[in-house]
Amino acid sequence: MDLVTFRSIVLVVLFIAFCVMVVWAWSPKRKKSFDEAAHLAVEDDLLNNNSKEVQP
Repeated sequence: MDLVTFRSIVLVVLFIAFCVMVVWAWSPKRKKSFDEAAHLAVEDDLLNNNSKEVQP
């Protein structure tokens, strides 16, 4: 196997892996967990701000 064939095989494998990751990320069943993860920073910030306001 020469270098060009090896590079071609690696390219195809990486392209397939990329396609699988895109399908996984955009699948509807993952939406809920991604939405929850997106709100974690905002919820943490709100909790920190509220706790500072309560204490004199």
